[in-house]
Amino acid sequence: MKSLALALLAITLAGSLSAQGKPRARELGIPFDGTPGALNAITDVVGVEVGHTTLISGAGRLERGKGPVRTGVTAIIPRGKGSFDPVFGAWFSLNGNGEMTGTTWIEESGFLEGPILITNTHSVGVVRDEVIAWSLRRNAEFMWALPVVAETYDGLLNDINGFHVKPEHVAAALDGAASGPVAEGSVGGGTGMLCNGFKGGIGTSSRVVSERAGGYTVGVLVQCNYGSRQGLRIAGVPMGLELTEPAICAAGAPPSQTFLTGLPECAKRQSLQGADRPHPELGSIIIVVATDAPLLPHQLQRIVKRASLGIGRQGGIASNGSGDIFVAFSTANPRAAEGEGIVALTMLPNDRMDALFAATIQATEEAITNAMLAAETMTGADDVRAYAIPHDRVREILRKYNRLAPASGR
Repeated sequence: MKSLALALLAITLAGSLSAQGKPRARELGIPFDGTPGALNAITDVVGVEVGHTTLISGAGRLERGKGPVRTGVTAIIPRGKGSFDPVFGAWFSLNGNGEMTGTTWIEESGFLEGPILITNTHSVGVVRDEVIAWSLRRNAEFMWALPVVAETYDGLLNDINGFHVKPEHVAAALDGAASGPVAEGSVGGGTGMLCNGFKGGIGTSSRVVSERAGGYTVGVLVQCNYGSRQGLRIAGVPMGLELTEPAICAAGAPPSQTFLTGLPECAKRQSLQGADRPHPELGSIIIVVATDAPLLPHQLQRIVKRASLGIGRQGGIASNGSGDIFVAFSTANPRAAEGEGIVALTMLPNDRMDALFAATIQATEEAITNAMLAAETMTGADDVRAYAIPHDRVREILRKYNRLAPASGR
């Protein structure tokens, strides 16, 4: 099992895996508002790097400590590996049934210091510790560190209590972070995640506002693990009510975990018509918003809240069991944290922020859709199976509602 995990690790370090072989939302003709950047990814914000470590091994019945393993780590580095210069930042919790470490200091200081890491719920500790160790190895200078590490729960498909994420996996995601296209779907921290009742994971998108609004870029990356199938909307269409295909089901014997009692059987496809899994709203979403617009922390607080509206467009309700936690940062104003004297800053006036609000909402909506479309059907612990959303049916339903657009790139 270890050798398989390490083999997979070797091919999934970089965030810039461009040849995914899976169409993104626009390539399927799903219409969205706004103008994307060249990559339609968070890395359209110059300097931002993304890396993944993906861990997949084992099959069959859940055996704690052995697997099956379906998990990983995703790293977002605001100014790239070559810089420890803090960025202005802000965070927001739409529903707090989750974890994002380091946020009290972001709120107090207005700065995000170091990378952002996303993993599974029970691996936050090891990831946090390794971020500090990795930074020290790269000669970062600090008296103490309060890393930002966020999580979503992958315990339906992954042996989450087996603690399979190790320090070397965290370091690999950080070392492999790169600019360029970002791998999406069942990769990195999103490996074992679900999204709106189907297989989910990592998704990204970007928007470039008009020159009149400043020509700034907003990039979004999500780790999508929230929502029910029945509530899903895509491009305004009630997709979840139209899709009756099997979504999350038991491909073998009934799962050993009691909270999955009553999970539909994959073999009984007729019984799945309109069916959802037990606790369909159990899950979370982490959203990272990056921009090159010169925004101060209080303005980033305004930006980061708008990600909520992107979730709402997809039918999300921020349910009781969901950790919907977001962080935003600006790569403008370099070296704002340096020196002992007065620092000169640039700031976009508040009355010029509406275009950035819209860009954040639009990129969040598309990033969630991209996460679902890039994911592939996965069978994990206890033979629980999460089906990928069927691309052909999505197009068919959009056509039914006169919402199918000509396919485009990015």
